[in-house]
Amino acid sequence: MGLLLKIFIPLLGLALAFYFYSAPENFNEEMLRGKRVIVTGASSGIGEQMAYHLARMEAHLLLTARTEAKLQKVVKRCLELGAASARYVSGSMEDTTFPEVVVKEAENTWGGLDVLILNHIGYSYFNYFNGDVGHVRKLLEVNFLSYVAMTVSALPMLKESEGSIVVVSSVAGKTAAPFSAPYSATKFALDGFFSSLRHEFIIEKVNVSITLCILGYIDTENAVRAVSHAIRDTPAPKEECALEIVKSGVLRRRELHYPSRAVGSLLLLRDIAPDFLDSLIRSSYKQ
Repeated sequence: MGLLLKIFIPLLGLALAFYFYSAPENFNEEMLRGKRVIVTGASSGIGEQMAYHLARMEAHLLLTARTEAKLQKVVKRCLELGAASARYVSGSMEDTTFPEVVVKEAENTWGGLDVLILNHIGYSYFNYFNGDVGHVRKLLEVNFLSYVAMTVSALPMLKESEGSIVVVSSVAGKTAAPFSAPYSATKFALDGFFSSLRHEFIIEKVNVSITLCILGYIDTENAVRAVSHAIRDTPAPKEECALEIVKSGVLRRRELHYPSRAVGSLLLLRDIAPDFLDSLIRSSYKQ
């Protein structure tokens, strides 16, 4: 009986996971029509592509990033694509007051908020950890603490609208890989905080969903520039990735794995064959 349970329980877990991620989902672009959405890190890469998808779905958009000139171009394009409205706030998440400024802009403009998409990241090197504690501290401020601060500021409006929080994270926040220790630490922090917060919402009957997006290697300019010299894999398309994030948020999924097969395989190997995963990771990097 004990042996049977040891075999049955993991198989049941795999079956439930397969059902959860393969069950039909009825996404309709009209779900986003007229919704009030904040997208951070929206001047390039996945954030920019999410803004364009949301614009086509006729959402109201408030975009933020560091570079004002880039944001202006993205806002202009969003309006051309059919956004119900589009505006921006430029600034750095290194400024601890900036998250509240962004949320306050949404409150003053719309009087509420339906979706908060947290996507921004700070610069980090892709190499052996060099012992720079200051860099880790700075990266935690941008990649983690600003996410927490924006969530705290936005939560009263999201509770009122029974809205959604979408957290863009990484497979580096689920299983450790070389050359990304500071970055990986911030992503593990996101998983711990927002997964815990989700449980608290369930206990308190707070109808605000939290979707954690676990992304692999995506063909954004920053990612390709940072890691293409070391990783053998072909990056997945940012346009499709952005659309999957938008869908997962509006469908209130707990997690998105993208690309699903690659990320799912890594997480399964982490749980059942960690030594083999270590070997696989080593072989994935160019010598």
